[in-house]
Amino acid sequence: CVFNSSELKDIQYIDSYYYNKLEFIRFDSNVGKYVGYTELGVKNAEIWNNNPSQIASERAQREAYCLTNVGI
Repeated sequence: CVFNSSELKDIQYIDSYYYNKLEFIRFDSNVGKYVGYTELGVKNAEIWNNNPSQIASERAQREAYCLTNVGI
């Protein structure tokens, strides 16, 4: 979670996946979908972005995870 303030609209949730210290895919709440950075990441992003329940789950994490931890 990236905090600019304690308001939910200003909180950015990032879920990154790494392999061999190289980020290959990321969900960014400001973008609202997965973005791939390698060949494997691009393929996975395409599959995961076409799954509405997976996208809804990631979008909900910003409120469920970040908002509850903003005070910490």
